[in-house]
Amino acid sequence: MILQALNDYYERKRDDLPPDGWISKGADFAVVLDKDGVFVDLHCLQEAVGKKIFSRKMFLPNIGKQSLKHSNSSKDANLLWDNSAFVFGLGGKADLKIGSFIETIEEYFPQNLDEGIIAILKFLKRGKGDRSLFSPILRHTSFGETISTGNPIILFRLIKDHGFVFERPEVFSVINNLKKEDKESYIGFCPVSGKVEQNIELTHTVIKGVRDAQTSGASIVSFNKDAFCSYGKSKAANAPVSKVAAQQYVKSLNYLLRAGSSQKLQVGDATTVFWSDKSSNMEDDFAAYFDEPIKDNPNALSEKVRQLLIAVDKGVLPLEDDQTRFFILGLSPNSARISVRFWHTGTVAEFSAKIARHFVDLAIVHAPHQREHLSIWWLLNSIATQGKSENIPPNLAGEWMRSILIGGPYPKTLLHAAIRRIKAEREVSYERAAIVKACLNRELRFQTQSGKEITVSLDKQNTNPGYCIGRLFALLEKIQEEASPSLNTTIRDRYYSAASGTPASVLPILMRMKNHHLGKLEKGRGIYFEKLLQEIFGQLQADGFPSLLSLDDQGRFAIGYYHQRQAFYVKSDKFDSQPTEQGPQL
Repeated sequence: MILQALNDYYERKRDDLPPDGWISKGADFAVVLDKDGVFVDLHCLQEAVGKKIFSRKMFLPNIGKQSLKHSNSSKDANLLWDNSAFVFGLGGKADLKIGSFIETIEEYFPQNLDEGIIAILKFLKRGKGDRSLFSPILRHTSFGETISTGNPIILFRLIKDHGFVFERPEVFSVINNLKKEDKESYIGFCPVSGKVEQNIELTHTVIKGVRDAQTSGASIVSFNKDAFCSYGKSKAANAPVSKVAAQQYVKSLNYLLRAGSSQKLQVGDATTVFWSDKSSNMEDDFAAYFDEPIKDNPNALSEKVRQLLIAVDKGVLPLEDDQTRFFILGLSPNSARISVRFWHTGTVAEFSAKIARHFVDLAIVHAPHQREHLSIWWLLNSIATQGKSENIPPNLAGEWMRSILIGGPYPKTLLHAAIRRIKAEREVSYERAAIVKACLNRELRFQTQSGKEITVSLDKQNTNPGYCIGRLFALLEKIQEEASPSLNTTIRDRYYSAASGTPASVLPILMRMKNHHLGKLEKGRGIYFEKLLQEIFGQLQADGFPSLLSLDDQGRFAIGYYHQRQAFYVKSDKFDSQPTEQGPQL
């Protein structure tokens, strides 16, 4: 169960997650006041990481859902912090916003006994009556323009203090002892905790950090229309979760989705988070197998995969990792809600074996300077229009991820997308060849009929028509290139699509052209190519070129072409004598 696993994660990470009554939030600026509420200075809290600027993360008072998302009422200010629109009364409904900010402080601190609270209220009330008192902040030389947008988060500090006002002992004590009054209540059974007579959360706090979801946050549990409700129950009473469990799963999920999280990756349109029931190496390594390569360390993936293959092959996964439970959750935006794209659970050992199998299936001969192992991000970009990640078909990444994690055949749409991109660009790249090989081998492995899997490198014993014709096409192109080295285009640019789909329509033409090209070569080179032609024709069936190749055989055509081209670039016979069956072995 997703919510139960997230609640368990909260218990494991309790020291890193905000306690009840607090929220982890980024703050941008601190207004420094003296004890009389007079403005003294403005401190920037933002932090630079490389060329980017980030808000400073800290635990802030949380008195309600406005800590993540304000309503349209402009009457739901946060306590002792908020965006600059509420703090200084900016934009639409300005008086309502600053009025709400003042009233919230007075509501929670009616006695006004703390020096910091008194200073803030004096500053705000004077500024509400005379907005020019806020000018030193809103017209600040360095930060005024940013603060005037209404977006930055503002805190308060007394000039004599090192901490913020909400950290002052008396204020901190009041916040920790706050009891939220519920306008609506419902008592029922909580399936997450397994406890009865629990106070059920009727409106769950929003989740932030899912790509393309509402920036203000979206809900994973929501019943915002009567049509969604049953048995006379209102709101989230239709899917009862106790307030404690609801707060804990939301905090866990927002923690996993936070900016810079190492336990988050993007798989197509699915923002994916992952965790284990106790600390494990897989938590640190999982993203590297699928996400964009690290720019500062592009070889990190190859080292992680190498270690994974060795560990799975020899059965030497760390004992503490072997049976550790691992969870993978894919989330996609759906208007004001978040939908679950996929949910996978298993042990670290199970997922390790399936991921290792995935990389074995992808293994194919390539140039020495190219990456040894390819992440899903890199592979999907290779079959996306213009090589841009935003052009990846939205469902494809999630389907592929699922097939990897369950150890099943890859989606047929993946093979189709790879072949379509090969034809469009007339290039069988390393990445596309790896995809095609893996798709075909997985499909064959899960079918009942027998067949031969595609090898890592050139397989001279492969008699499949598509594979042999692909080899032949590569050879004809090579002959043309050596005969006319100054050509800017080759037969691949003009004939690849037709040769791979309807070979009988163009191969006879190319064979006649070949005779002309052979005549331009030195005698020894021409004899070498003639022998190679005879070798390939010896593998083809006697009835000649097929009139039509199926999608799978078009894939084998691409692999045959790729293998033969790679063999031309290998100076030794290491790929010609014996084909490598599967590359790295499990």
